[in-house]
Amino acid sequence: MAFVKVASLHELPPGRARIIRAEGESIALFNLGGEIVALGNVCPHEGDSLGEGTVEGEIVICPGHGWEFDIRSGACMTIPGESVPRFPVRVEGDAILVGLEE
Repeated sequence: MAFVKVASLHELPPGRARIIRAEGESIALFNLGGEIVALGNVCPHEGDSLGEGTVEGEIVICPGHGWEFDIRSGACMTIPGESVPRFPVRVEGDAILVGLEE
């Protein structure tokens, strides 16, 4: 697994999300009170952008049809069994790095 720099901490304040592209992947970054979490950005229902959704605590609500996802695990809270991928994250200084398969 290779870790790729995708953003800087100052670009992602607590409680916010940001969409990035890395190695062909669309990824939603979330800052949960200082912890950076990375999920696949595409909702499995209709393909809407989770990074453009509403964040309520540790849940992101898809802007298209309201499906809810646990940001920490990627599990869909609306439809059991559905999920989005979670990517490993490292923070080195101000750099946010996401782990991607080589």
